[in-house]
Amino acid sequence: MENHIIEDGKYRYIEIGDGTPMIILHGLMGGLSNFQGVSEYFPSKGYKVLIPELPIYDMPMLKTTVKNFAKFLEGFIEFKGLKDVILLGNSLGGHIGLLHTKMFPEMVKALVITGSSGLYESAMGDGYPKRGDYEFIKKKAQDVFYDPAVATKEIVDEVFATVNDRMKLVKTLAIAKSAIRHNMSKDLPHMHTPTCIIWGENDTVTPPNVAKEFHELLPDSDLFWISKCGHAPMMEHPEEFNVILEAWLAKRNF
Repeated sequence: MENHIIEDGKYRYIEIGDGTPMIILHGLMGGLSNFQGVSEYFPSKGYKVLIPELPIYDMPMLKTTVKNFAKFLEGFIEFKGLKDVILLGNSLGGHIGLLHTKMFPEMVKALVITGSSGLYESAMGDGYPKRGDYEFIKKKAQDVFYDPAVATKEIVDEVFATVNDRMKLVKTLAIAKSAIRHNMSKDLPHMHTPTCIIWGENDTVTPPNVAKEFHELLPDSDLFWISKCGHAPMMEHPEEFNVILEAWLAKRNF
Protein backbone atom coordinates (compact mmCIF):
# COMPACT_ATOMS: atom_id res chain seq x y z
CA MET A 1 0.00 0.00 0.00
CA GLU A 2 2.79 2.42 0.95
CA ASN A 3 4.19 2.22 -2.59
CA HIS A 4 0.99 3.63 -4.06
CA ILE A 5 0.80 6.85 -2.02
CA ILE A 6 0.39 9.92 -4.25
CA GLU A 7 1.61 13.28 -2.94
CA ASP A 8 -0.21 16.13 -4.64
CA GLY A 9 -0.33 19.61 -3.10
CA LYS A 10 -1.21 19.26 0.56
CA TYR A 11 -2.79 15.83 0.07
CA ARG A 12 -1.33 12.34 0.42
CA TYR A 13 -3.62 9.59 -0.81
CA ILE A 14 -4.01 6.25 -2.52
CA GLU A 15 -6.09 6.05 -5.70
CA ILE A 16 -6.94 2.78 -7.42
CA GLY A 17 -9.31 2.07 -10.31
CA ASP A 18 -11.87 4.07 -12.28
CA GLY A 19 -15.58 4.61 -11.88
CA THR A 20 -17.83 5.67 -9.01
CA PRO A 21 -15.64 7.39 -6.39
CA MET A 22 -15.46 5.55 -3.06
CA ILE A 23 -13.53 7.51 -0.42
CA ILE A 24 -12.24 5.52 2.54
CA LEU A 25 -11.70 7.30 5.88
CA HIS A 26 -9.39 5.66 8.38
CA GLY A 27 -9.71 5.92 12.16
CA LEU A 28 -7.58 7.54 14.82
CA MET A 29 -5.11 4.71 15.30
CA GLY A 30 -5.74 3.18 11.89
CA GLY A 31 -3.56 3.62 8.84
CA LEU A 32 -4.34 3.36 5.15
CA SER A 33 -3.46 -0.36 5.11
CA ASN A 34 -6.46 -1.18 7.37
CA PHE A 35 -8.61 -1.13 4.24
CA GLN A 36 -6.41 -3.27 2.03
CA GLY A 37 -9.19 -5.84 1.55
CA VAL A 38 -11.63 -3.15 0.35
CA SER A 39 -9.11 -1.29 -1.80
CA GLU A 40 -8.07 -4.49 -3.59
CA TYR A 41 -11.63 -5.68 -4.19
CA PHE A 42 -13.74 -2.76 -5.38
CA PRO A 43 -11.61 -1.24 -8.20
CA SER A 44 -12.40 -4.29 -10.36
CA LYS A 45 -16.11 -3.76 -9.64
CA GLY A 46 -16.32 -0.30 -11.24
CA TYR A 47 -15.24 1.91 -8.34
CA LYS A 48 -12.44 4.41 -8.04
CA VAL A 49 -11.14 3.83 -4.49
CA LEU A 50 -9.45 6.80 -2.84
CA ILE A 51 -7.89 6.73 0.63
CA PRO A 52 -6.73 10.18 1.77
CA GLU A 53 -4.32 10.39 4.68
CA LEU A 54 -6.22 12.41 7.25
CA PRO A 55 -4.19 15.14 8.99
CA ILE A 56 -4.85 13.64 12.43
CA TYR A 57 -1.59 14.91 13.92
CA ASP A 58 -0.77 17.69 11.46
CA MET A 59 -3.32 20.38 12.27
CA PRO A 60 -2.71 23.11 14.85
CA MET A 61 -3.93 22.09 18.29
CA LEU A 62 -7.02 24.31 18.28
CA LYS A 63 -8.02 23.03 14.84
CA THR A 64 -7.70 19.37 15.76
CA THR A 65 -11.44 18.68 15.65
CA VAL A 66 -13.81 16.33 13.86
CA LYS A 67 -15.35 19.34 12.09
CA ASN A 68 -12.01 20.44 10.64
CA PHE A 69 -11.32 16.90 9.43
CA ALA A 70 -14.72 16.99 7.68
CA LYS A 71 -13.73 20.30 6.05
CA PHE A 72 -10.39 18.79 5.04
CA LEU A 73 -12.31 15.94 3.38
CA GLU A 74 -14.48 18.41 1.47
CA GLY A 75 -11.31 20.21 0.30
CA PHE A 76 -9.94 16.87 -0.95
CA ILE A 77 -13.19 16.07 -2.82
CA GLU A 78 -13.12 19.50 -4.51
CA PHE A 79 -9.38 19.19 -5.24
CA LYS A 80 -10.02 15.88 -7.03
CA GLY A 81 -13.09 17.29 -8.83
CA LEU A 82 -15.34 14.52 -7.53
CA LYS A 83 -19.10 14.43 -7.09
CA ASP A 84 -21.68 11.88 -5.93
CA VAL A 85 -19.11 10.18 -3.73
CA ILE A 86 -19.55 7.12 -1.51
CA LEU A 87 -17.92 7.68 1.89
CA LEU A 88 -16.75 4.65 3.87
CA GLY A 89 -15.43 5.27 7.38
CA ASN A 90 -14.29 3.20 10.35
CA SER A 91 -14.27 4.52 13.93
CA LEU A 92 -13.27 8.22 13.82
CA GLY A 93 -13.41 7.95 10.00
CA GLY A 94 -17.11 7.06 10.24
CA HIS A 95 -17.70 10.10 12.43
CA ILE A 96 -15.89 12.34 9.92
CA GLY A 97 -18.01 10.83 7.13
CA LEU A 98 -21.22 11.45 9.07
CA LEU A 99 -20.34 15.05 9.87
CA HIS A 100 -19.18 15.73 6.30
CA THR A 101 -22.48 14.30 5.01
CA LYS A 102 -24.41 16.57 7.36
CA MET A 103 -22.40 19.63 6.25
CA PHE A 104 -22.22 18.84 2.50
CA PRO A 105 -25.16 16.48 1.75
CA GLU A 106 -25.18 17.37 -1.95
CA MET A 107 -21.70 15.86 -2.38
CA VAL A 108 -22.42 12.43 -0.89
CA LYS A 109 -24.39 9.74 -2.70
CA ALA A 110 -24.04 7.10 0.01
CA LEU A 111 -22.44 6.59 3.39
CA VAL A 112 -20.96 3.40 4.87
CA ILE A 113 -20.07 3.34 8.58
CA THR A 114 -18.43 0.60 10.61
CA GLY A 115 -17.54 0.86 14.30
CA SER A 116 -18.21 4.58 14.01
CA SER A 117 -17.94 7.16 16.76
CA GLY A 118 -20.49 9.97 16.86
CA LEU A 119 -22.96 8.60 19.38
CA TYR A 120 -21.07 6.77 22.04
CA GLU A 121 -18.91 8.86 24.33
CA SER A 122 -16.08 6.44 25.00
CA ALA A 123 -15.89 5.46 21.35
CA MET A 124 -12.33 6.76 21.22
CA GLY A 125 -11.14 4.31 23.87
CA ASP A 126 -11.21 4.10 27.64
CA GLY A 127 -8.38 4.20 30.10
CA TYR A 128 -6.06 6.34 27.99
CA PRO A 129 -3.20 5.23 28.12
CA LYS A 130 -0.25 4.14 30.20
CA ARG A 131 2.76 5.53 28.43
CA GLY A 132 5.73 3.27 28.38
CA ASP A 133 3.77 0.14 29.33
CA TYR A 134 4.07 -2.01 26.20
CA GLU A 135 2.00 -4.91 27.57
CA PHE A 136 -0.86 -2.57 28.51
CA ILE A 137 -0.84 -1.06 25.00
CA LYS A 138 -0.66 -4.53 23.46
CA LYS A 139 -3.73 -5.63 25.46
CA LYS A 140 -5.60 -2.45 24.43
CA ALA A 141 -4.76 -3.06 20.76
CA GLN A 142 -5.86 -6.70 21.00
CA ASP A 143 -9.15 -5.70 22.64
CA VAL A 144 -10.11 -3.83 19.46
CA PHE A 145 -10.46 -7.18 17.68
CA TYR A 146 -12.42 -10.33 18.41
CA ASP A 147 -9.33 -12.34 17.45
CA PRO A 148 -6.34 -10.81 19.30
CA ALA A 149 -3.99 -12.23 16.66
CA VAL A 150 -5.21 -9.52 14.24
CA ALA A 151 -3.28 -7.03 16.41
CA THR A 152 0.08 -7.82 14.84
CA LYS A 153 3.34 -6.64 16.37
CA GLU A 154 3.44 -3.96 13.67
CA ILE A 155 0.04 -2.58 14.79
CA VAL A 156 0.97 -2.70 18.50
CA ASP A 157 4.32 -1.01 17.82
CA GLU A 158 2.56 1.78 15.91
CA VAL A 159 0.06 2.43 18.72
CA PHE A 160 2.85 2.26 21.30
CA ALA A 161 4.89 4.84 19.36
CA THR A 162 1.85 7.12 19.10
CA VAL A 163 1.02 7.15 22.81
CA ASN A 164 4.69 7.68 23.68
CA ASP A 165 4.90 10.73 21.42
CA ARG A 166 3.72 13.49 23.74
CA MET A 167 2.32 15.75 20.99
CA LYS A 168 0.46 12.87 19.33
CA LEU A 169 -0.96 11.81 22.68
CA VAL A 170 -2.17 15.33 23.44
CA LYS A 171 -3.80 15.55 20.00
CA THR A 172 -5.35 12.09 20.41
CA LEU A 173 -7.01 13.30 23.62
CA ALA A 174 -8.10 16.53 21.88
CA ILE A 175 -9.76 14.48 19.12
CA ALA A 176 -11.46 12.28 21.71
CA LYS A 177 -12.92 15.38 23.38
CA SER A 178 -13.97 16.79 20.02
CA ALA A 179 -15.73 13.51 19.16
CA ILE A 180 -17.69 13.71 22.42
CA ARG A 181 -18.64 17.34 21.71
CA HIS A 182 -19.77 16.42 18.21
CA ASN A 183 -22.39 13.92 19.34
CA MET A 184 -24.70 13.51 16.34
CA SER A 185 -27.85 12.06 17.91
CA LYS A 186 -29.86 15.23 17.16
CA ASP A 187 -28.52 15.52 13.58
CA LEU A 188 -29.04 11.96 12.37
CA PRO A 189 -32.87 12.04 12.04
CA HIS A 190 -32.49 14.90 9.51
CA MET A 191 -29.88 13.10 7.37
CA HIS A 192 -31.51 11.27 4.47
CA THR A 193 -28.37 10.03 2.70
CA PRO A 194 -28.64 6.24 2.19
CA THR A 195 -26.41 4.65 4.82
CA CYS A 196 -25.02 1.14 5.13
CA ILE A 197 -24.10 0.19 8.72
CA ILE A 198 -21.75 -2.82 9.02
CA TRP A 199 -20.90 -3.77 12.59
CA GLY A 200 -18.99 -6.42 14.49
CA GLU A 201 -21.23 -8.35 16.89
CA ASN A 202 -18.38 -8.41 19.41
CA ASP A 203 -17.30 -4.77 19.15
CA THR A 204 -16.28 -3.62 22.64
CA VAL A 205 -15.16 -0.12 21.56
CA THR A 206 -18.49 0.90 20.00
CA PRO A 207 -20.81 -1.88 21.27
CA PRO A 208 -23.68 -3.33 19.19
CA ASN A 209 -26.28 -1.07 20.81
CA VAL A 210 -24.46 1.88 19.16
CA ALA A 211 -25.09 0.34 15.74
CA LYS A 212 -28.76 -0.17 16.62
CA GLU A 213 -29.04 3.46 17.67
CA PHE A 214 -27.46 4.66 14.41
CA HIS A 215 -29.94 2.47 12.53
CA GLU A 216 -32.93 3.83 14.49
CA LEU A 217 -31.89 7.47 14.11
CA LEU A 218 -30.83 7.48 10.43
CA PRO A 219 -33.99 7.59 8.27
CA ASP A 220 -32.57 5.63 5.31
CA SER A 221 -30.21 3.03 6.77
CA ASP A 222 -29.62 -0.71 6.60
CA LEU A 223 -27.82 -2.58 9.39
CA PHE A 224 -25.67 -5.68 8.86
CA TRP A 225 -23.84 -7.77 11.47
CA ILE A 226 -20.61 -9.73 11.23
CA SER A 227 -20.17 -12.40 13.90
CA LYS A 228 -16.92 -13.14 15.76
CA CYS A 229 -15.87 -9.62 14.89
CA GLY A 230 -14.69 -6.59 16.85
CA HIS A 231 -14.26 -2.90 16.06
CA ALA A 232 -12.72 -3.16 12.56
CA PRO A 233 -14.78 -5.56 10.41
CA MET A 234 -12.95 -4.63 7.19
CA MET A 235 -9.71 -5.85 8.80
CA GLU A 236 -10.97 -8.94 10.67
CA HIS A 237 -13.38 -10.23 8.02
CA PRO A 238 -12.50 -8.41 4.78
CA GLU A 239 -14.21 -10.94 2.49
CA GLU A 240 -17.49 -10.93 4.39
CA PHE A 241 -17.34 -7.14 4.67
CA ASN A 242 -16.87 -6.81 0.89
CA VAL A 243 -19.74 -9.22 0.12
CA ILE A 244 -22.14 -7.28 2.37
CA LEU A 245 -21.07 -3.92 0.96
CA GLU A 246 -21.15 -5.03 -2.69
CA ALA A 247 -24.67 -6.48 -2.27
CA TRP A 248 -25.88 -3.28 -0.61
CA LEU A 249 -24.40 -1.09 -3.35
CA ALA A 250 -25.99 -3.30 -6.02
CA LYS A 251 -29.37 -3.26 -4.28
CA ARG A 252 -29.25 0.53 -4.05
CA ASN A 253 -27.99 0.83 -7.62
CA PHE A 254 -24.80 2.64 -6.58
